[in-house]
Formats: sequence, structure tokens, C-alpha cells
Amino acid sequence: MVSAQQQAGESHYVYVVDDDRDVRRSLSFMLAASETRSHPFGSGMDFLDAVPDLSPGCVLLDLRMPQMDGFQVMAELARRDVDWPIIVMTGHGEVPVAVRAMKQGAVDFIEKPFSEEALLGCLNNAFNLLGEREATSRRRRAARERVDQLTARETEVLEGLLAGESNKQLAKRLGISLRTVEMHRGNMMDRLEVANLAEALTLAIEAGLTPATTGQAA
Repeated sequence: MVSAQQQAGESHYVYVVDDDRDVRRSLSFMLAASETRSHPFGSGMDFLDAVPDLSPGCVLLDLRMPQMDGFQVMAELARRDVDWPIIVMTGHGEVPVAVRAMKQGAVDFIEKPFSEEALLGCLNNAFNLLGEREATSRRRRAARERVDQLTARETEVLEGLLAGESNKQLAKRLGISLRTVEMHRGNMMDRLEVANLAEALTLAIEAGLTPATTGQAA
């Protein structure tokens, strides 16, 4: 059978987080048979401790675990800004619990016991989503690196433009001449290597730049 990662064109891991050793063993065999790499964890805390050293992957997460349940694991991943796709594993008839998990960020759920076909279908979708998220993350990092090259004044100009200020409004708020604003704006465009303002603003948004507060602008 074609593996989930082969279908998605990726080679990431599946991280299985479940306190039941038999479930972990069964999933490891199932995933290995489909040539999908996996790594088991017996508790949410063990998984979270390992996260900084793990490659991006998809998470198969049991919700019913002692000490730290699946919801707490999801909350901690969100706090750390780890956005790996999570598929929650639930018991039969626990649809309301699964819905709660998806509202908290899970991308799918699967009811135990499940077939290999059902599991690989969920993972295929999750790996596709992981690829999209990684691409977005790479764009954001690249944009941030470019914006970080700006001087403090050029950043202020870009923040003002992001807020919709004109050159004249920027000059008044920053207490500099219109000509100086134009100079900084030109330097900012050159440093970002963009052809027009639309490209500069798109880059600023991808970098997570915050628009200037313009309450005092004319």
C-alpha cells in the first residue's frame, strides 16, 4: 500500500501520543507496514519535552490520558506556536469530544478502532496540510529577515504606510520633512528589493509587522 507520506510527496514523521502501550505498538506496526515513519510517546509530557528536537510532522493524539490529556497537549503546542497538524483519536461515540478538539485546532479525528485505510486517508490530508503550513512558515521567515534589514526610521515609514498614511501624514507624525520621508521610503523600497508599494505592504504583512498607531496623524 502507498504510504501517507508518499501520497503527500513528503517524508515527515507521525508522532503517536497515547498512554496505551498496545495502541502505540499496533499503530507502529500499521504505519511501518505502509512505510510511514512514526515515533511513539507514552504521555503528553514526554512528547512535549521532545518537541524542540523533533522534525515537523503530524500528530496522532489520544484525548483520554492521565496527568496531561490531549486537550492540554494541544493548548501547550498552541502556546509554543507549534502548528503541526493534529489528528485526535477518540473512543466510539465521542463525537462531541472530537468536535471540541477540532475547535481547539485539531484538523481531523478518527474513532478507535480504525482501519489502516481510514488512518492513512487522514494522514494523507494532514501531510498535505503540513506541507502548506511549512511553506507559509518559510515565507514568513524570509519576509521577516528582509524587513529586519530596515533601519528604525525605514521601519517606521513602512508601519505608517501599512496603516494607510500618506507621505504628508508620515512627515507630520514623525516630525520630519516630506523630503526626508520620501528619502526613507525610497531607501526602504530598495532595501526590501520590491518594485512597488503593494509588494512592500504584502511583505510587511507576511513578516507580521504591526501598522502604526495614527490617531494623531493629520
